This record gives sequence, structure tokens and C-alpha cells, in this order.
Amino acid sequence: MLKLIKNLIRKVPFIERWDDRRIQNKYMSMTYDEIEQIINKYYLEIFGRKINWDDPKSYNEKLQVSKLYDAAPFKTHLSDKYKVRRWIKWKIGEEYLIPLIGVYDSFDEIKFKDLPDQFVIKCNHDSGSVIFCRDKNNFDIDSARKKINSAMRKNYAYPSFEMYYKNIPPKILIEKYMGDNINDYKFLCFDGEPYYCQVIFNRYSDEKINFYDMNWELQNFKRPGFENYNSPVDCPDKFEDMKKICCSLCKNLDHVRVDLYLIEKKIYFGEMTFTAAGGFRRFDPDEWDFKLGVLWKFDNTIRQKVREKNLKP
Repeated sequence: MLKLIKNLIRKVPFIERWDDRRIQNKYMSMTYDEIEQIINKYYLEIFGRKINWDDPKSYNEKLQVSKLYDAAPFKTHLSDKYKVRRWIKWKIGEEYLIPLIGVYDSFDEIKFKDLPDQFVIKCNHDSGSVIFCRDKNNFDIDSARKKINSAMRKNYAYPSFEMYYKNIPPKILIEKYMGDNINDYKFLCFDGEPYYCQVIFNRYSDEKINFYDMNWELQNFKRPGFENYNSPVDCPDKFEDMKKICCSLCKNLDHVRVDLYLIEKKIYFGEMTFTAAGGFRRFDPDEWDFKLGVLWKFDNTIRQKVREKNLKP
């Protein structure tokens, strides 16, 4: 998501310096009409078509309407990387959580001398603030402080207008370091069931992406800019267990992406994602944007209902 925003900043001048407080305050005062105009500009540049706000058809169109008008409190809770841990413990068990070393309200609270030699720092309210410490003796604390403090000042609801992020109190999490080149298993779930699994290989090196159905059949659609893994991939031994976990976590939800990790044959929870890439990431071929959209039984009345009660978020 952060990479996408940076690419947009280079192309679209009106979101320049979006992390500046003045820019955020400007966005926070906007009406729904003004926000839709901005989103329309993003969307037209990326997809080459306009958004049908009243009757969205494609997956990304529905993401746009949902992120702006369906900012339900439960989405805020489940998107908070700290608070969601309690929910995961209740739903499927604490053993699926990556061990938490500490939680802090400011970077200066962290006592690095008490931390293990390896750990991961990230914020609970955003995407892209993750920092890996693989060797504490060579860890650049000043650089980490600058990155985390910058993230803590941002309201991640802006500029992509994923409004359920708006009320997440920022915190700093330090988790156990789980290793390098861990594959991500991102399950696209609709109407309480997983349909497709996006697998990201070599996340922080030569990244590849495959899509599989629930029978582990490789699909013929991709994300532009990402190639498939260059050799056949066996179905993970724990794939059926991951599917069951997804069914439990996405129950009663019209759409969510459930992110899991498989580390040394053990499943770990990653996060719940309601608007992947802010609804600005294409599929190749483009027809899959609409095929996925069909799976989402979307409430087309939500926009009208919200706008009748409010002029702005």
C-alpha cells in the first residue's frame, strides 16, 4: 500500500505531502462530494474508467464505495493490529498469534537494552511502518525512531479515504522476529467463505504472486507488475486448516481478506484487510475485477443511507 501511495504521489500532484498535518486537516474537513472527486481522479488514472457510485460492479469499485461509506466500528476494531489480537484469541486461540514483546504509546518508551537480539517493530494503525531488527548490535535506532514517529503522526484514513482507520489510537508494537522470506497467504473471502488465496513468495526480495482457488489450482489472473512463482508449488500441508480458520474469521462478513502465515508448519494470523491497496490495484486480465465483484453481495443502498444523514465522514 505504501509503495502504491508513493507511486500515486509522483503522478498526482494534489496528494503531494499527504503526511503533512495541514494536508490531513484539509482532507478531514472535506465533504463526501469532494472526497468522491479525488477518488474518481485516482481511479480513472489507474483503471481507465469511472466509478459507478450508485451501482458498483467490479471488485475495486465496491472497495471504493465500501471504504468511504461503510466504516463500521467492527472494521475499526479488526483493523487495529493491537485490539484484533484479543478477538483472535477469543475466535481461534492465542496460539495463532505472533508473540507480542511490548506495546508502547511513544518510541521513547522502548527500552532497547531489554529487547531480544531480533524483533519486529510496527504500528497498529497503518500499513508500511514495519521494521525488522535482525541484529540488535547493528540496529539503527535513530532511523527507526524517525520512521515510527512519522507513522505515529499520520491518520491512515487519509489520503486513500479508508475511513474505518480514522479512529484507531496509534500504538507501537514489538513482536517476535519469525524469520526471513515468510510466505503470505491472503484469502479473499466473500459472504462468509474463502474463495481465492493470494500467495506472496519472497516478500522482501524477488517478490512473486500466485492466486489459487480452494482446491489449490493455480488461477490465470495476476497482479500487474508481479510474475507468478517460476515453478510448481505443492499445496501446503496445513491448507485445509487455514481454510477452516478463514471460515471462522470471515463468518457473517460480506467481504474481507484474511492474511495468514505458515511458519515451520505452524499457522499464524497476520491481519484482517477490508480494502486491499485502497481499491487501487488492478487485476490482469481486467475481467477478473468484475468476476470477483460478482462474488461480493454488496449493499448498494449504503451510500445513499450515509449521505442522507451526513455531509462528510
